[in-house]
Amino acid sequence: MQIEEPRRPNPTGTALLALGFRPFFLLAGLGAVGLLAIWLGYVSAPAQLQAYYAGTFWHAHEMLFGYTVAVISGFLLTAVRNWTDIPTPSGGPLGLLALLWILGRLLPLAGPDVPGWLIAVVDLALLPALAWVVGVRVLRRRQTSNLIFAVLPLLMMLANLLVHLEMLGITADTAWYGLYGMLWLVMLIIVLMGGRVIPFFAERGVQGLTTRRWPLVEWLSPWVIVAAAVSHLFLPDALTFWAALLAFGVHAVRVFGWYHRLMWREPLVWVLIFGYAWLVLGLGLLALAERGWISGFIALHAFTVGGLGGITLGMMSRVAIGHTGRPMKLPKGMVWSYYFLFAAAMVRVFFPLFLPETYVREVMAAGGLWILAFLVFLHYYTPILMRPRVDGRPG
Repeated sequence: MQIEEPRRPNPTGTALLALGFRPFFLLAGLGAVGLLAIWLGYVSAPAQLQAYYAGTFWHAHEMLFGYTVAVISGFLLTAVRNWTDIPTPSGGPLGLLALLWILGRLLPLAGPDVPGWLIAVVDLALLPALAWVVGVRVLRRRQTSNLIFAVLPLLMMLANLLVHLEMLGITADTAWYGLYGMLWLVMLIIVLMGGRVIPFFAERGVQGLTTRRWPLVEWLSPWVIVAAAVSHLFLPDALTFWAALLAFGVHAVRVFGWYHRLMWREPLVWVLIFGYAWLVLGLGLLALAERGWISGFIALHAFTVGGLGGITLGMMSRVAIGHTGRPMKLPKGMVWSYYFLFAAAMVRVFFPLFLPETYVREVMAAGGLWILAFLVFLHYYTPILMRPRVDGRPG
C-alpha cells in the first residue's frame, strides 16, 4: 500500500518541508561543515571558543547530538512513513522540529546571557518528539519489531541529559557517560538498520552481486554491541577488551559476508559497506586501547569519522535520490565526497599512530578533508533536497 496523492507534472518551487529527510539532511550537511569549521578554529586558537559546553565536550556533543541526530531524524521520519503508510510531520510541524535542532546548535554559542536551563530544555526536546512520531505510528500498525526505533531516541535523550546535568553543575563526571553512551546507541542503530538495508541495497544496486548472511551472526550482531557498550561504560578494562574483541569478530564476519568484488562498480553500495568496515576496525582498535597499546581516541575516531561519517553520508546520498523519484545513480562528481571522507578517516586515525609529533596539523588536515566531503555533498544535494520530486509524487 502506498500513500497516493495527485501528481504534479512540473516539479517547480521548493519542497523542503515535504518529508523529514529533506530539512534534516540539509541541516546535517550544513552542520557537518559549520560545526567542524568552528572546532578547527578552536583547535588553532583555543581561547576563542566561548560556549555552554567546555571545549572538547562541545565538539563531541555537537557531532553526536547535532550532526548525527539530524541524520537519524531525517532517516526515521522518512522510514516510518514507508513502514506504516501513515504520514509523518510535514510543513509547519516539520519546520518546528527542524527549528528545535537549529536552536539547539545556536543557543550554546549565544553567550552567557542565555540561561543554561533553557539551552538544556531546547536541546533535549527533539529526541522525545522523534520517539513520539515513530512510536505512535508503529504501535498503530502493531509493528512491534520497529518499536526499538522509538525506544532508541528516548535512550539517546537520556544520554544527552547526562551531558547537560554536568554542564549545569548538577552532577559531576556524567558527561563522559552521556557522550560514550550516545556513541554506542548510534552504533546499535547502525547495526540494526545496516543488517536490514545494506545487503538489500547491495543486491538491488549491482546486478549479479549476492551477499551472504548467517543466522547466528545476525542474531549476535546487536547483542555483542550491547555487551561491548556495557563493558566499556561500567566494567573493568579487561572485560571490555574481550567484549570488544568478540564484537570485532562477529561484525568482521558480517561485513565479510556482504563483501563482493562487484560492489566497487557502484559507489552507493561500496560507501555503506566500507563505512561499516570502519566500525568493525573501531571495535578492534578499542580492544587494543583497552590493553593500553594505543590511545582510545584512535578507536573513537575510527568509529566516528570513518564508520559513522561514511555510513551517514552514504545513507543520505541514497535516501535523497530514492525519495525524490530520481534514477538510483550517484550524481556525477559526488563520489569525491566519499573519497574526501575516507581520506579524513585515514588521516585522523592512522597518522597519530605513526606521527604523534604533528598531531595538531593532522587534526586540521582531517577536519579540512571532512569539510570538503560535505561541501561536495551540499553542492549536489541542496537542489535535490529543496526541489519537488521529479515524478510529481508527494514527498
